[in-house]
Amino acid sequence: MLETITQGFQTATERLRGVRELTEESIDEALRDVRMSLLEADVDFEVVRDFLARVKEKSLGARVETRARDSSGRRIRVTPGQQFVKICEKQLVELMGPVDPSLVKLRGATSVMLLGLQGVGKTTVAAKLARHMQKAGIRPLLVAADVYRPAAADQLETLGAQLGVPVHRGAPGQSPPDICSAAAERARDERLNGIIYDTAGRLAIDDELMRELEEIEERVQPANKILVCDALMGRDAVNVARAFNERITVDGIVMTKLDGDARGGAALAVKAATGVPIKFLGMGETLDKLEEFRPEGLASRILGMGDIVGLVQDFEEVVDEKEAEEDAERLLKGQFTLEDLVKQLKMIQKVGSLKDILGKLPGMGQMAEQVDPSEIVKVESLIQSMTPQERRQPDIIDKSRATRIAKGSGRKQTDVTDLVARFDQMKQMMSALGGGGGLGQLAGGLPGGAGGMGGMDPMAMLGGGAAPGGKARGRTRARNADSQKKNKRKHARKSRRKGRR
Repeated sequence: MLETITQGFQTATERLRGVRELTEESIDEALRDVRMSLLEADVDFEVVRDFLARVKEKSLGARVETRARDSSGRRIRVTPGQQFVKICEKQLVELMGPVDPSLVKLRGATSVMLLGLQGVGKTTVAAKLARHMQKAGIRPLLVAADVYRPAAADQLETLGAQLGVPVHRGAPGQSPPDICSAAAERARDERLNGIIYDTAGRLAIDDELMRELEEIEERVQPANKILVCDALMGRDAVNVARAFNERITVDGIVMTKLDGDARGGAALAVKAATGVPIKFLGMGETLDKLEEFRPEGLASRILGMGDIVGLVQDFEEVVDEKEAEEDAERLLKGQFTLEDLVKQLKMIQKVGSLKDILGKLPGMGQMAEQVDPSEIVKVESLIQSMTPQERRQPDIIDKSRATRIAKGSGRKQTDVTDLVARFDQMKQMMSALGGGGGLGQLAGGLPGGAGGMGGMDPMAMLGGGAAPGGKARGRTRARNADSQKKNKRKHARKSRRKGRR
C-alpha cells in the first residue's frame, strides 16, 4: 500500500543521513525525491506544490534539538534527518485532516446516502457500513435504490442476509426517489434507527444522475451524504469528488481498494483539493473490513513508522483481553505450545491479512511485501498433522515422527524440522525476556549480540520474509558449531592416546 510515496520519503531521508544541519540546499535535494514520488502517485500538482512549500518552510525555520529525551526519560540524539521526518509527518496529517469519522444523527436516526460512479463498490460499502452501525448498537435498514444495474438489489439482499439486516427493495417500475421515501417510512414504523441508501452509479457523471440524487436528497434528507471513491482511480477520484460536491454537498468519502494501490495519490490529495475529508477506508473484502480513517496512522505508515494504534484497535475487536494476558504469561514462562501457536495464527487471520498487519508494525513495511500469506496455511497444516502430545512437547519429534507429519500434511520432512527448530528458538527468546534479563539479555544471547539482534528473522515462525542472508547465516553458524564440537572430540581423543603412552 502506497509503496511509491513511501519509497520517495525513504530516499529523501537517506539523502539526509550524515547531514549536520538542514540547509536550503540539503532540503531541496531531499524534497526532489518526495516531489517525484508524489507526482508518480497521481497526487494533484497544486497539492504537491503547496505541501512541499510548507515542508521546506517548516524545515528551514525549525530549530534542530540534537539532544532530547524519549518516553522513558533516556537521553537520545536527534539527527536533522529525523527532524525532517517529523516535519513531513505533521504536514501529511494536516494535508489529510482533520477528520471526524463519526456519522451524524438526524431526528434520532443515523441515515446515510451513498454516492459514486458505477463499479467503485457502493453496494459492498453499504453492507460494511451496516456492519459498522451494528457494532455501534444501531439497527440499520439497507435500501436497494439502484434499479439500473442488473441484480443490484439481489446482491444487497444477499449481503443483508449475511449480516441479519433487513433490505428494502421497491416494486417493479418504482422510481429510486419513491423507493427511498417508502424505505424511510418503513424504518420509522419498524423503529430502525439506521438507514443506508444504496443509490445507482453511472460510468460517467451526467445531469440525469445528479437530478435523481438531488430528488432523493430533497425527499429523505439524509444526515450523511457519503461519496464512495476507488483509490485506483488516482487523480480522477479528485475530479469526481469535485463534480459531486458542486451539485450535492458531500459530507465525507469512503476510499476503497487503498490496500491494492501502490500509488495512493487520491488518499493524499482529495481532502486538500476538494475540502471533503475521507471518513472510512475499505481495506478488504470481508464485511467487517471498514476502518475509520486516521490521518496520523496513514502518515506514519507512509514514512515507514507503522501504525501501532491502528493495529491495537484491530486486535481489540477479535482478542479476549483476559485470555490474551494468560497466553502472554505462559509465553514469558516458556510454557507456550504449538497448540497455542495455532490459536494465535487463527486470531491473526481474523484481524486481517498478514501483509496488512506487518505494514502497521514500525520498520516492517518492506518485509510486508516479501511475506507469503500461504505460510500461515503451511504452518497450520503441519501442526494439525501432529498428535496432541507432539504439539505440547515438540522436542519428542524425531526423524520417524517428522516423516509421518510431513506425509499427513503434504509437506516436506525439512518443513517439520524447521518449524520445530524455529519454535524452540522462539521459546528460548521469550523465556529470556520473562526471566528478568529483559531485552538486553535477550539480544546478548543472540548471534551478533545486541547490535540489531544479529541475523534474527522477525518472521522466523512463519518461515517467510527473511532478511537477506538470514537463513544462510543460521546454517553457517550451525556448521561452525558442529565443526567446533568435532575438533574438541578429536583433541580429546589425541589427549587420551598421549596419556596411555
